[in-house]
Amino acid sequence: MPLPILALAIASFCIGTTEFVIMGLLPEVAADLGVSIPSVGLLVTGYALGVVFGAPVVAMATARLPRKPVLVGLATLFVIGNLFCAIAPNYWLLMAARVFTAFGHGAFFGIGSVVAASLVPRNKRASAIALMFAGLTLSNILGVPAGTALGEAFGWRATFLAVVGIGLVSVAAIAWLVPSDVAEPSGGGLVGELRVLGKLQVWLAMLIASLASASLFAVFTYIKPYLTVVSGLSTATVTWVLLLFGAGMTIGNIIGGRLADWKLMPTVIGTLLAMALLFVVFTNLGAIASVAVAIVFLWGMLIFIVVPPLQIRVVEAAAEGPNLAATLNQGAFNVGNAGGAWIGGLAISWGVSYANLPLVGAALALLAVAVAVLSQSLDRRTILEPQPAE
Repeated sequence: MPLPILALAIASFCIGTTEFVIMGLLPEVAADLGVSIPSVGLLVTGYALGVVFGAPVVAMATARLPRKPVLVGLATLFVIGNLFCAIAPNYWLLMAARVFTAFGHGAFFGIGSVVAASLVPRNKRASAIALMFAGLTLSNILGVPAGTALGEAFGWRATFLAVVGIGLVSVAAIAWLVPSDVAEPSGGGLVGELRVLGKLQVWLAMLIASLASASLFAVFTYIKPYLTVVSGLSTATVTWVLLLFGAGMTIGNIIGGRLADWKLMPTVIGTLLAMALLFVVFTNLGAIASVAVAIVFLWGMLIFIVVPPLQIRVVEAAAEGPNLAATLNQGAFNVGNAGGAWIGGLAISWGVSYANLPLVGAALALLAVAVAVLSQSLDRRTILEPQPAE
């Protein structure tokens, strides 16, 4: 792994741990701050909304600034935000600290993906983005379990202080390893960044990202009751199954980068079709515990196979001003997270059983396939159209 991309991966590990570790500390935070566990669960929602609304604001505010100082600043924002989380005296200040921290999330991954892609030859760009996102996937395998164990042993504030320490390492690594002249902003500045948002292919790529993420979270949000009620697994076993899901994400992320460097849109379409088929299998065979465990691993692998290609798709579609579009794509993934959880919950409230919930994910994955096929057909039409004479 090139050292500058390693620095970005360390920061993405820190960010991923920040985002997800709160899920393992709900009882500890609730007991310490004197609020209900559902109230603490809203800290996840607050973070997601911070990503969605903060991403474009930060991207536009930094459109004319050199990329390296922006990345250092965003990594520093995470250090400060986690420090505020660690010392927050009450629930609402903790919520404010979480939202503040999330403002840098989308911009970091958006700008970081542009920087990572610029550090390697064109035929390795998706793999470079995958390497940066490897920190995010590893945070689910290492950071979240370790952070949860640390919080249970020494209090939840110790977890956030540990993330502060990792964040300081990432700030130093970016400052030291990332070249100063990397991926400088285009001469068009903010106007150029906004202009590329008029491209249909940019929006289609973000729509695919939202639908793919929604297909995941429509089911994954309720995976614990699915595995305990339908598959008959114990609560303790579910924890290990979720670690297996994280391992699948990590493997899929690397595979996705390499496949996207080879055939980008065929990778997206083929993977989304495989996801839809896997959801159907989940519906029919999920009651068999061993099959359910294998499906969860494959599911994690497939969902992250599409992440690097979708990110590089946006970067390439918005080549004249990629930073804002790449950042908005991170917001699109988070819109899908929230929307999928809502759709899954709505389906359950309408009487869909846990056993049949994967069919909702399959429908959303097929919608993503339809959009991806449309996007690819527009590519082919552009290639086949005669170019105007000089």
